[in-house]
Amino acid sequence: MSILIDKSTKVVVQGITGRDGSFHAKAMKAYGTHVVAGVTPGKGGQSLDGIPVFETVREAVEQTGANASGIFVPPGFAPDAVREAIDAGIKLVVVVTEGVPALEMCAVHEEVRAKGARVVGPNSPGLISPGKCKLGIMPAEIHRPGPVGVVSRSGTLTYEMVDQLTKSGLGQTTCLGIGGDPVIGTTFMDALMMFKDDPETKGVVLLGEIGGTAEEEAAVYIKEKLGKPVVAFIAGQTAPPGRRMGHAGAIISGGSGTAAEKIKALETAGIRVARLPSEIGPLMKKALRI
Repeated sequence: MSILIDKSTKVVVQGITGRDGSFHAKAMKAYGTHVVAGVTPGKGGQSLDGIPVFETVREAVEQTGANASGIFVPPGFAPDAVREAIDAGIKLVVVVTEGVPALEMCAVHEEVRAKGARVVGPNSPGLISPGKCKLGIMPAEIHRPGPVGVVSRSGTLTYEMVDQLTKSGLGQTTCLGIGGDPVIGTTFMDALMMFKDDPETKGVVLLGEIGGTAEEEAAVYIKEKLGKPVVAFIAGQTAPPGRRMGHAGAIISGGSGTAAEKIKALETAGIRVARLPSEIGPLMKKALRI
């Protein structure tokens, strides 16, 4: 199994005729993802690499059965793009766009919950279930099917962790980038609960970073309820307090949110914490007794 996406997922790409949308729509299709539609207002009736382009998401859903969306539109348009997707009945929306105003996303997330839908991101690399479906921008070639779930706040470091796992002989069920913004739709806790219920996920790699308390909250859940081994890594161990480190949510403020605090919380919960990315694979193999 996998979480959130599988071979049956039908993807619509919002912003498909833009630079990023067109590039990644083609890459997703080449991987084997069912990219059934694209949407760009004013360009309905065109096609991109054989993918039909529609004026609206509703039109795309009605004509293709799309049930998941990838959003590749500029930040100012992203909140309304999410609203259009969920109003059309889409239940999974992945927002790759970064720089979306946090206050606007607060309102959007309320609307998403009211519709019974789920948003991943914004500022997310998306997710991939190796061999089944890719909905996002991650480099597919480093992923392999296997027993490890991956959840991360960082895009690029996720790729490094996955590469380390694959080189260690450990494939992945699903790799999920939840996004580096302070206000996101799907959290560590959400991902861990889904991995808990996935029988093919035997262990989980959690990649956190400085700022916020999400890792500490995840540590409590892992200790009390997950029932599967976890290997963690915290990015930003040498970051200076008060300075943002690329991600809007990655900032040490008022002395809280430090890597040291997060590592302590994780280790207190009995979670193995890697100090280097290269330790991830060996630690997970040890946890899985492989």
